[in-house]
Amino acid sequence: MTRSVRVTAPATSANLGPGFDALGLALSLHDVVEATLSPRGSGSELRISIEGPGADDLPHDESHLVARAMRAAFDLLGGQPAGVELRCRNQVPHGRGLGSSAAAIVTGVLAARALTDDGPERMDDDAALNLAAHVEGHPDNVAPCLLGGFTIAWSQDGDARAVRLEPHREVRPVVLIPPVAISTQAARGLLPDAVPHADAAGNTARAALLVEALTHRPDLLLEATQDRLHQPYRAAAMPETLALVGELRSRGLPAVVSGAGPSVLVLTTSERLAEITAPDGWATRQLAVDGTGTVVETV
Repeated sequence: MTRSVRVTAPATSANLGPGFDALGLALSLHDVVEATLSPRGSGSELRISIEGPGADDLPHDESHLVARAMRAAFDLLGGQPAGVELRCRNQVPHGRGLGSSAAAIVTGVLAARALTDDGPERMDDDAALNLAAHVEGHPDNVAPCLLGGFTIAWSQDGDARAVRLEPHREVRPVVLIPPVAISTQAARGLLPDAVPHADAAGNTARAALLVEALTHRPDLLLEATQDRLHQPYRAAAMPETLALVGELRSRGLPAVVSGAGPSVLVLTTSERLAEITAPDGWATRQLAVDGTGTVVETV
């Protein structure tokens, strides 16, 4: 086993409008976890330090998501180490629909893999994606977090699968982040068990168009990001978010709810960046697409 690794994972935005639980984009905002194996103590001693978003709220025990993902990966790889120290330096806001849980899970899985002898040979990227998706509950955020770029994720016979595509070089993501959070579980709880057939068909067409728009035709992004499957049902929980999406779209800017919200993602081009402004109290982040995904370095 190596002694220490540093794992850097990007923020992500899932759904991208019509691609509910399928499409995702990696963003140039990162969480960094340093994981060190320690022989101190007995059993599976765990020590965690946290900086940045979540430092005052996240647990410092085995319930921490990075630790849970590491434990799951170590179990698959043959057993738990005597001791683990985690230093988490966060940049991704929590509860804002920017993939903070996916970043935690992917860093945990890849840290455990890197700290295990022959870990990459015993757990390839497909297996790492599948484990991360099982811990998260769905693959739409963990796929771009792991692979970078623009991803399409799905499940096959209970296993997570994903393909990575290269976004068009002119696409510029802008994230508008509100001061308040919302839980993914609460946002998902607002979704109905069934939707009208016409809405499902409309989203299918827009999601297919979005693949072409993001990779080859940015001029189609406004049309391609229309959604009737999940965003309207979440309006009651985040009225300011949906109002901002509507206002931006009325000006021809391709705005969507980022993941489960309440942040707003605008998929624009360089010449329109100056037109994107957030309401008072919101933060505006002009980002790039992260083309690399999660990176592991031996310390």
